[in-house]
Amino acid sequence: MKMTMEEMLGKVDHTLLKPYATWEDIRKLCDEALEYHTASVCVPPAYVKSIHEAYGEKINICTVVGFPLGYCVTAAKLAEVREALADGCNEIDMVINIGDVKNGNFDKIETEIRILKKACGEHILKVIIETCYLTEEEKIALCRVVTNGGADYIKTSTGFGTGGAVKADVELFRRYIGPNVKIKAAGGISTLEELEMFLDLGCDRVGTSRAVSLCRKA
Repeated sequence: MKMTMEEMLGKVDHTLLKPYATWEDIRKLCDEALEYHTASVCVPPAYVKSIHEAYGEKINICTVVGFPLGYCVTAAKLAEVREALADGCNEIDMVINIGDVKNGNFDKIETEIRILKKACGEHILKVIIETCYLTEEEKIALCRVVTNGGADYIKTSTGFGTGGAVKADVELFRRYIGPNVKIKAAGGISTLEELEMFLDLGCDRVGTSRAVSLCRKA
């Protein structure tokens, strides 16, 4: 059965991660999220506390950790997670260290995920693997790593890499992730057809800055 606009928006992480985003931009994002009942707002860490103070529990706040390159040390990512949760964040989208992938250090990545998930507790942890930089074998290995690390979601992309979400990667995730891991597609999703396609493929979340404006036009 085809999803309604409202159902699709309920799966969207309404996103604004541009480095020049102002508080006025962030407030507009949050007001749209409230009006259209998106799953969350996904925002820079520096805005989490201000959003929580302005909106309280009315809005579900997601932020990013180790973003967008992922190669900071685990201790730095852990500090980011703790600060974000203390500021009122509910969901964390972390970026793995791609260098560790290329060096074959999958145990190190799994350990990092496990550490950050422990810090998150009942809060949601999504793991961005940045598929545009990976071989198929690396993507398959990371599906197992994300599953074994106890993360809640595997996420395709930051939107800052050389490519974003594609159908083939989501289909690969579905084959290789564990039953307790959900899928988030993000990066370059710019039409309602793409949004609907990723949801039909089995994504539980889609990260995009365009969903609300697209639905308004529709």
